[in-house]
Amino acid sequence: MTSSRQLKLGAFMRPVSIHTGAWRYPGAFADANFNFKHLKRFAQTLERARFDAFFMADHLAVLNMPMAALQRSHTVSSFEPFTLLSALSQHTTHLGLVATASTTFDEPFHIARRFASLDHLSEGRAGWNIVTTSNPDAAKNFGRDDHMDHDERYARAREFYDVVTGLWDSWADDAFVRDAASGHFFDPARLHTLDHKGKYLSVKGPLHIARPVQGWPVIVQAGASEPGRQLAAETAEVIFAAHGTLAEGRAFYADVKGRLAALGRDRDHLKILPAAFVVVGDTVEEARAIRARLDGLVHYESAIASLSISLGVDASRFDPDAPLPPVPETNASKSSQQRVIALAEREGFTVRQLAQRLGGYGGLAFVGTAQTIADEMQEWLEAEGSDGFNIMFPWLPGGLDAFVEKVVPELQRRGIFRREYEGTTLRENLGLPRPANRFFPPSV
Repeated sequence: MTSSRQLKLGAFMRPVSIHTGAWRYPGAFADANFNFKHLKRFAQTLERARFDAFFMADHLAVLNMPMAALQRSHTVSSFEPFTLLSALSQHTTHLGLVATASTTFDEPFHIARRFASLDHLSEGRAGWNIVTTSNPDAAKNFGRDDHMDHDERYARAREFYDVVTGLWDSWADDAFVRDAASGHFFDPARLHTLDHKGKYLSVKGPLHIARPVQGWPVIVQAGASEPGRQLAAETAEVIFAAHGTLAEGRAFYADVKGRLAALGRDRDHLKILPAAFVVVGDTVEEARAIRARLDGLVHYESAIASLSISLGVDASRFDPDAPLPPVPETNASKSSQQRVIALAEREGFTVRQLAQRLGGYGGLAFVGTAQTIADEMQEWLEAEGSDGFNIMFPWLPGGLDAFVEKVVPELQRRGIFRREYEGTTLRENLGLPRPANRFFPPSV
């Protein structure tokens, strides 16, 4: 039996586990974030399980928390995303390779060139996660004293997207004739110079690399604020969302998918994949015990630093055994701040309890057996809370192996997850169309 709707599954792999205590868990590869042999093994395991994509987040600053907390973090050293994904492209054949790249601290020409290169190297499996970068410390690594205002970052990101996709369309698909007899390598009539001049950006072009295999690499976005939702509705093909409850997921799903009609977009051409922290046990009690042991490995200094980052304020000033006080609006991630405040109110947490949860992982978590986890995932899919999930593993390799060996077969048995890939490109596997070239429409 095959369901009419199929889950799409990404794997959040930078850091390899979002959980602060993951590297300390018995049997974990403590150096997994910076060990290519391990990362290659993880990617190949994901491909055997028919995952859609390996997603690599990125950080542009290390010193974003006190040293007492930072020294306990397993995320301080990791590979640059394009370098790693380019290497992994040569050891996989179907797995999508999605990298984060900032529209605030990079230039469109660089981004367009890197992603086009990755798409060619992987034969059509690249994806770009568009971020505006919420961490204000990143500004200091790029010659700036202050972080750009939140809404202005999104306005720049919208123009940035137009420039990058325009550069990808520099060449028609048939531009490179390579006619040895005539000596013509390409047809000049099939080359477009962008010559963009906008509010934030000025880029002449053209891009000196052939149009990507997928036309454009798949566009991914993760913002949940009002500007973030609108940017996603206008540009994204995958959204990596963050919701703690099915009700929140359904509201977000209805809102963002509802914006597509007004923009003339097909709702099936945008996949919403909430982040889901998944802990698998042979019994629900065993899974809960694994989660409790993991959470117990998080030191309070790390926990309060994680809370500070999520809130965009210094939470170490708060009374740890009192409820969360009123928090001023942040110029960092507004959606992250709102989720944390809602979690504290929903659970009645003290600051200490809230920090401890976030020091592990404070978002959506499926903790149970293969059957109970599949039940929850199926409910989200059928209730239109999501189109799938971006899976976060509790530790590596054990958490990944448990999901692949136990949960994936159960999802396949229910007919809600593929047994074989639909195609060879990330777009084909996600059910997304190949975009037409805006400068060279197909001949009628």
